[in-house]
Amino acid sequence: MIDLHIHTTCSDGQFSPEETIRMAHQAGVTAAAVTDHDTVSGIVAASAAAVACGMTFFPGIEISVQGGKELHILGYGVHPDSDVLHQFCAKHAADRTERCGKMLAYLQKKGAAITLEDVRRCNQGKTSGRPHFARTLVELGYASSVQDAFEKYLTTPEFYARVERPKPTPEEGIRVIRSAGGVAVLAHPHQLKLENDALDALVAKLKVVGLQGIEAYYSRHTPEQTQFYLHLAEKYDLLYTCGSDFHGPVIKPEIHLGTGIDKNLCVTDAAITARLQAAIAAASRRS
Repeated sequence: MIDLHIHTTCSDGQFSPEETIRMAHQAGVTAAAVTDHDTVSGIVAASAAAVACGMTFFPGIEISVQGGKELHILGYGVHPDSDVLHQFCAKHAADRTERCGKMLAYLQKKGAAITLEDVRRCNQGKTSGRPHFARTLVELGYASSVQDAFEKYLTTPEFYARVERPKPTPEEGIRVIRSAGGVAVLAHPHQLKLENDALDALVAKLKVVGLQGIEAYYSRHTPEQTQFYLHLAEKYDLLYTCGSDFHGPVIKPEIHLGTGIDKNLCVTDAAITARLQAAIAAASRRS
């Protein structure tokens, strides 16, 4: 079973890299990737845990970019010690720290009297992105669930206008991944909410600037969407990948490692990992 889209406490997941990989193994996952947002700080620990469990492991990252709409680009096979990647991650860590202050001010203005100390209590001493603030809002009674916190506070037009941090272009995100020896894959295309023709046109543009794959199998994709994404992969000679987008039961309780939502994932197509391994090997030779 394959799961190439997993988050840990190094970004906005609930469990440490080691815990997450062990849980994936126990769930029956045999090929996994940790893809934390804008960081590779959990890769070494996750890789060691995967080796101990006898799993196939892909070092990964998920980069948020802005190209008319916010896109997420997954990078597989990236070298954690890449200077280009470290510079990129350092810049976005600084941006995230600045956004924490803006987010606190925004939430306090909206009547949610929370502090950084409150957020750290909900995130093992660290602060990071919106899921951690959402958990804090739930903990302190300002929202009934993480989803409610997002809808009420963290995905409104006012939030994006006041708080959202600057993001690189798709070209820049893809370039960072490929410069670090990785393979660039468009994450969860359904989230873009584009009609098929518009998504087709977008994928064609991204292919020109270095996109190498598309996440066809995903927890929230319908069978019809998956088939269309597989069609795009064939049309544009792209890899197709599979990921749950697991964060943990507190953050995304409906999504399970390897199996997705109500076991709608459970992908065992060995061609996915074989083609990805070949693409990573080719990328390493180029870099």
